[in-house]
Amino acid sequence: MKIALLGYGKMGRTIEKTAEERGHQIVYKTSSPPEIDSLKKAEVAIDFSIPDAAFDNITTCFKNHIPAVCGTTGWLDNYDKASKICKENNSGFIYASNFSLGVNLFFELNEHLAKMMEKFQTEYSVSLEEIHHTEKLDKPSGTAKTLAEQILPYSEKADWFLRENKEERNNEISVEAKRIEDVHGTHRVMYSSEIDELEIKHTAFSRKGFALGAVLAAEFLKDKQGVFTMKDVLGI
Repeated sequence: MKIALLGYGKMGRTIEKTAEERGHQIVYKTSSPPEIDSLKKAEVAIDFSIPDAAFDNITTCFKNHIPAVCGTTGWLDNYDKASKICKENNSGFIYASNFSLGVNLFFELNEHLAKMMEKFQTEYSVSLEEIHHTEKLDKPSGTAKTLAEQILPYSEKADWFLRENKEERNNEISVEAKRIEDVHGTHRVMYSSEIDELEIKHTAFSRKGFALGAVLAAEFLKDKQGVFTMKDVLGI
């Protein structure tokens, strides 16, 4: 499979290595707006760029009939518009806030636990914490947002909020975001009461898990039309 990498930072280089180990060819890589003739050499594009570039990158792919896998977070106000452009151009699209296989299983566990805890909201208060490296631009992480949004339908909380300065809001789910050097990603969901605490946690040890998931998504998306998720890729 011929792959274009849009965003060639640390994550892009890890994806490149993983893709080549799986027998694929990187035909184009850039951290600038994609050059059309070079982009057209690819069968699938993988975008791990920056929030300000992601929408233009992936919609350029769609308009040139190149399916796109996107792992960039912080641009999702335009997700519905991007999906519409994908469908109008009969292209293919997969966005995930996190491509790690473990995190996507963690999403399933989080939703199942939220359903179980729905009847115990008076006994337990839910909160989230995420830790990432200091280079991560968006805060909280897209993964933390996904976790919080999974919980909301099974909660009496109206929304989630980014907790800063020990702030509390009784009608919203607290999400605390920490930035520590050389942390690849840790996410905790906690249900606390006066007598105990129940916690689920995912810790990433390297970028390899994210890269593998992105390449698996690209393998799934090749020659497909439509908008898909990692649930489709993993069959869960």
